[in-house]
Amino acid sequence: MRFTIKECRYGTRKVFLTLAALMSVFALSAQVTVNVKIDSLELFIGQQTGVTLDVSFDSKSRLEMPVLKAGDQIIPGVEIVDVAKADTQMLNDGLRRTVIQKYTITSFDSAFYYLPPFVVKVDGKEYESNSLALRVLTIPVDTVHVDRFFGPKDIMDVPFSWNDWRGIFWWSVLLLVWVLALCYLYIRYRDNKPIIKIIKLAPKLPPHAKAMQEIDIIKAEKSWAKEDSKEYYTKLTETLRNYIHSRYGFNAMEMTSSEIIEHLLQSGNEEALDELRTLFVTADLVKFAKYNAQINENDRNLVIAIEYINQTKQEVDPNQKNEPEEITVEQRRSRRTILIMRISLVLMFILSLAVLAWIVRLVYMLIA
Repeated sequence: MRFTIKECRYGTRKVFLTLAALMSVFALSAQVTVNVKIDSLELFIGQQTGVTLDVSFDSKSRLEMPVLKAGDQIIPGVEIVDVAKADTQMLNDGLRRTVIQKYTITSFDSAFYYLPPFVVKVDGKEYESNSLALRVLTIPVDTVHVDRFFGPKDIMDVPFSWNDWRGIFWWSVLLLVWVLALCYLYIRYRDNKPIIKIIKLAPKLPPHAKAMQEIDIIKAEKSWAKEDSKEYYTKLTETLRNYIHSRYGFNAMEMTSSEIIEHLLQSGNEEALDELRTLFVTADLVKFAKYNAQINENDRNLVIAIEYINQTKQEVDPNQKNEPEEITVEQRRSRRTILIMRISLVLMFILSLAVLAWIVRLVYMLIA
């Protein structure tokens, strides 16, 4: 195959351009550039400014940045305040890498400073950046009017402001009321008492009617049919003692059985007292001597009590108006009510701690 001179020249030129492009890419990838810039060339004493170090190199190379930390001095008089975390960027499809390091510097002496180049190492070879200049200015002071200079002032007390403490005050009052309510509920729960007492007003019953109501309750419970009749005789004698106290006016609850009979002798009706004496004797034997009374004996004593009340009752004038009597109704708690009370107490306690923590936080923010 034959080629003309023109074709040969064109092929040679194409190869040369290709080799030149490859060499330029290789040179660019192998080149290391180090640049540094400062945010402000002038600053007053104590002010701060930023210095940015920018290093670009081959991604396969190993970079060593200057070992500088906060507190170091670049030169005497220029101090590093902070060293930020380095930022790395990939360029040219990952062929090159750029590392950006930022420093915060300051100075407390007024002067014109020359900042030497930063030195980095890439694959063990040192590369220097450009140098910088920094001018630190002092604050102008009027030295002519010296009478305008004043010494340090005393510490001033912050005036009390109700607007600052108003929220804390009301939160504290709320917490106090909440804790008192929590204590009240806990005591009522611990003592197994209702949270709110229910008081009803009912017409006052005469002594014999009230006693008969209590005897009806004893009959409904059928405690007289049990082998251990101590509870039965305790309730029955208490009913009779309350009736005698209300009917005759002496404190039968604090007397022995014999003392009650002696006081009742003044009312006459020996037959009724003989039967009542038998009932009290049997009750004392059951309660204190562990005597086991028979069922028919218990039944007979119940009839004695009823007959004694009927024989000695005092009729009440139907036209007489009786004063109402306060009756406190005690309610028994169900398991569900107990569970709700426990959960409520726990939630109230947690809320109290949260409010307390909030108040402490407000006080700390106010006095800190």
